[in-house]
Amino acid sequence: MGFRAIESWGRLPDGWSFVEATSVAVDARDNAYVFNRGEHPVIVFDREGTFLRSWGEGVFRRPHGITIGPDDTLWLTDDLHHTIRQFTADGKLLLTIGNPDQASTLHGGKPFNRPTHVALCPRTGNVYISDGYGNSHVHKFDPKGRHLHSWGGPGTDPGRFNIPHNIATDREGLVYVADRENSRVQIFDGEGRYLAQWNNLHRPCGLHIDRAAGLGYVGELPSHLPVNAEVPNIGARVSVVSMKGDLVDRVGGTFRGEKPGEFIAPHGCVVDSRGDLYVAEVSWTAQGKDEKPPREIRSLQKLTRA
Repeated sequence: MGFRAIESWGRLPDGWSFVEATSVAVDARDNAYVFNRGEHPVIVFDREGTFLRSWGEGVFRRPHGITIGPDDTLWLTDDLHHTIRQFTADGKLLLTIGNPDQASTLHGGKPFNRPTHVALCPRTGNVYISDGYGNSHVHKFDPKGRHLHSWGGPGTDPGRFNIPHNIATDREGLVYVADRENSRVQIFDGEGRYLAQWNNLHRPCGLHIDRAAGLGYVGELPSHLPVNAEVPNIGARVSVVSMKGDLVDRVGGTFRGEKPGEFIAPHGCVVDSRGDLYVAEVSWTAQGKDEKPPREIRSLQKLTRA
C-alpha cells in the first residue's frame, strides 16, 4: 500500500498554534476538522490544507476526541470536562451528554470519568463512548443522549479494559475499542458482547475504520519506559489491518521521529473519501514539554497513497 507525507499541509494563520492536535475528522466534502489544545480548539481546513475557519475559543477544558456524524455534526469529547458535546459544523451546541466538571466514581462504571472518544452506529445512530482514563467502560446512548447500556470494567480478560482510549464502528455496527494499555483492539456487538480482538499492536491510541475499504487504522504510541527507549519497531506508527486483524501495512519509522512520515505520538487518525490519511499527535505531552527549553513539535500530518 504505502503512504507518503504531504509536507507543510495545513498552514495556520500567522501567530496561531495547535500546541498539539489531539484528533482529526473529515466531513462529507473532505474538509478536515482538527481538535487541538491551542487557543482555537476547532480548526477547519479544506482537503488542500487551506485554512477555512475556527471556533470553540473558551469552550473546552481539555480537547480529546472528535467524531463527525453522517449529518456533518461534530461530537467532541472533553476529558477534563467529563462531557461529550454535539455541535453543528460552525460551532452551535446541540447536545451535552454528561455532567460538566463532575467526574463519576473512579472505575465505578457510571458515566463519565475522563471520557476519551465517540463512535456512531451507522444503522441506528446510537452513540458509543469510551470512558476512558478513569472508568474502564464503554457506554451506549441513543441519538438523543439517553443512556441505554454500559459494559466493561478494569482488567485484562476479554471484555475488560485498561484505558479504553478510542472507539469506532464498522458498516455492520460492530464496536471496536482501542484498549490502550492492554495493547489490543477489542471487538463487540452492539450490545457489548465480546467477539474477538486484534493483537500485535503497541498501546493503540488512535482508531479509525474505513468502512468502504474494509480496513482498520490504528495509531500506536511508543513505549513510555526507559528500558525500551532503544528498541525499534515498538509504536510511534500507524498500523493498517484487515477486519480480521491481519497486518496490511505500517506507516512510520522504526523509532519515533520528526521527519515527514515519522511520528512522535499518534493519538487520532482518520481516512478521507480518497484514502488519504490524517494523523493527529500529542507531541507536546509526549515529548515537547519535557525538552529544555520546551518546544512545540509538529502534531498534524496528512499522508497520501504512495
